[in-house]
Amino acid sequence: MNTLRATVLALAALWLVGCAAPDRMPLGSTREATVEKLGRPSATYPLEGGERLQYSYQPAGPWVHNLDFDASGRLRSNRQVMDPADFAQIAIGQWTRDDVLRRYGKPALVERVARFDGEVWTYRFLDNQRRRQLHLHLDPAGVVRQVLSTDEPEAEPRDNFVE
Repeated sequence: MNTLRATVLALAALWLVGCAAPDRMPLGSTREATVEKLGRPSATYPLEGGERLQYSYQPAGPWVHNLDFDASGRLRSNRQVMDPADFAQIAIGQWTRDDVLRRYGKPALVERVARFDGEVWTYRFLDNQRRRQLHLHLDPAGVVRQVLSTDEPEAEPRDNFVE
């Protein structure tokens, strides 16, 4: 599936969800009401004194929403984390694979490159409405060694004319 089509499908899905979008869940909502309204999260993670429900639109969409609940099951924080300001918090040499998963969920793409002994995890995000990619280089021990972002490649134009 090409990138443009995937983006259109992700946006259409969000439009259909309408007011059930994760960023519209009010603070104080119960965990049960959240799951009832938004559906099953893509991942859950234990937090100190609570739990995180993660709603990821990767690989097609450039959003990951972390909804953090306190020990009583009430929504205390609701953040869309695919954002350059959030990426600035990644601690190179300190963050591990588990830290990355807890913050950003599963990547859109996992690759290996010739000049790095480890995996490169790629996430899609928007930066001022520009489609971008975040690349996290994780060494064999699962520690983040490099963070960089690039423009997302444009989809190849297709010839829609039939001869």
